[in-house]
Amino acid sequence: MGLPAFPFLKLDATGGVVIDVHAMPNANKTVVQGLHDGAVHIRLKAPPVEGKANEALLRWLATELEIPRGSIELLRGDKSRRKHCRVAPAYIETARWDKLQVQEASR
Repeated sequence: MGLPAFPFLKLDATGGVVIDVHAMPNANKTVVQGLHDGAVHIRLKAPPVEGKANEALLRWLATELEIPRGSIELLRGDKSRRKHCRVAPAYIETARWDKLQVQEASR
């Protein structure tokens, strides 16, 4: 499938992909809301307590991209809304990047 030209996806020096995320916790459900300052805006159902929102974000991304949870990690933004998540190089070609697009019907 390959890597689409989304503004929030960047190749890193090791060949992995960094996803620039603007996370909003405490939503009714976890959905892609759109773009926010060049980052993909994701509303998370999880609360921002004791890393629950971070783990929920990583699990949700892995599920949506159809890659193993262990192939995605949080690089920065542990305690902020702006986060950088890295997908391992081995999963760039098989990840379902199209699932990070905004679904107009989900609003």
